[in-house]
Amino acid sequence: MPHVPGERRTGAEPLAASWDPLADREGGTATATRIRPVKRSRKLAGAHGWRLYALPILLVLTVLAVLDATKDAPAGGFGPTTPGGKPTLADGAPGAKYAAGLSSAELPKGVPIPAEGSGTYRVVPGKSDLAGKGKQYTYTVEIEDGVKLTEGDDSFGNLVQETLSDTRSWIGSGTIALKRVDSGEVDFRVTLLSEKSAKQVCGQDIPYDTSCFVGPDRVYINGARWVRGAISFHGDMGNYRRYAINHEVGHFFEKPHVPCTANGALAPVMMQQTFSVSNNDLAQITERNPQQILIPKDGAVCRPNPFPYPVGDQAGQ
Repeated sequence: MPHVPGERRTGAEPLAASWDPLADREGGTATATRIRPVKRSRKLAGAHGWRLYALPILLVLTVLAVLDATKDAPAGGFGPTTPGGKPTLADGAPGAKYAAGLSSAELPKGVPIPAEGSGTYRVVPGKSDLAGKGKQYTYTVEIEDGVKLTEGDDSFGNLVQETLSDTRSWIGSGTIALKRVDSGEVDFRVTLLSEKSAKQVCGQDIPYDTSCFVGPDRVYINGARWVRGAISFHGDMGNYRRYAINHEVGHFFEKPHVPCTANGALAPVMMQQTFSVSNNDLAQITERNPQQILIPKDGAVCRPNPFPYPVGDQAGQ
């Protein structure tokens, strides 16, 4: 019987984070599994995070604030790795520019979003070779039943696979190897949800649409965010989506939230970039729910960045 999010298992688990105690690892395929609402908890994270495996399994909430959808990354942004395999890097986030008065945490009007699904989900067929060196992890890609993408299911599956197989992603650490499968036991699942289901599983401690990681092994991507992007990425949909994938998968690898490290620097992928790439803005947005870390109001503003190792130096966060 497929595991239902919200039901606990026994035994030690590899990872969890943030506030809400939730489900543990499930076995087998994920088809016909029903999504359960998150149970609330008022315990907040400490100012500097914690060793996640030492605590009860908790929910990492990541707010992904957005704007109108455009196509994949325009020329000049972070695209796929070059044919030679060497990572590329370009400054800035090309594409549409949005008015400064828009709140970075709001979901603005735009293209239609997948508002509601059935509460069950389907595995997107697809397999990859092992990417990276080090400890091996397997993952599946899933979409909630009732959620339809204009580009088709493969558009989601392919971008998840491309992103996680990129040397600028988590395999760039030199200690992680990832392989996509579409059946059997896996280490984590990347699932695209409708807006309504995302609210149920991610909670609403911060009153905006969110994507989230639910420990120990569930990466949930909010469909509303998937189709409308983020203000901080200025219309660069491809890189926004890569950011969302890398950020939430980062929580599976025990990575906590972090602030902008220096004014003008590339934002750490574990910064909540869809809120903002400004520490001052992010501190204001999260002040009632600080989520693992107290963001300093130091005026630092980073540049949007979708990768943990954007220049291949193994120094990302």
